[in-house]
Amino acid sequence: MTELLAKNIMTPDVIKVSPETSIAQLSKVLLENKVSGVPVVDAEGILMGIVTEADIIKDNIKVQFPFYFDPLMVSGYAVDFEKYSEDIKDYLNSNVETIMNHRVKTAKPSTPVSEIADIMVSNKINRLPIVDENKKIVGIITRADIIKSMIETKSI
Repeated sequence: MTELLAKNIMTPDVIKVSPETSIAQLSKVLLENKVSGVPVVDAEGILMGIVTEADIIKDNIKVQFPFYFDPLMVSGYAVDFEKYSEDIKDYLNSNVETIMNHRVKTAKPSTPVSEIADIMVSNKINRLPIVDENKKIVGIITRADIIKSMIETKSI
């Protein structure tokens, strides 16, 4: 039996963003498409990085909500809340480029699915961009795609 390759199971229509996409826009893309991460590409479709929900949350930890509340110091709290609101607004308006991961594991369309599974497990990643020889993104494979391929192969 011939081993499945990346090109056999990859999703060719990849949801992606540019480095100039705001974090607010990225959040909307992730929520609307029910995905937890997307590749970041330049105008030619060349892979530049990857960004996930975890990157949004990890960087957002720097913007702390003012948990301290003293009823006798309501005005001090209001100032902190204003600062928090401004910080969040600034953060959401910043570009994806500021939080994306530049070190991205990738595979070629000819990579065996077993090798892709090994890459994902050993690097603790949930998605793997598939790129051509010029690093142009041509597809993406998720862990769910691998599981689906295993089930389909078993049913044959």
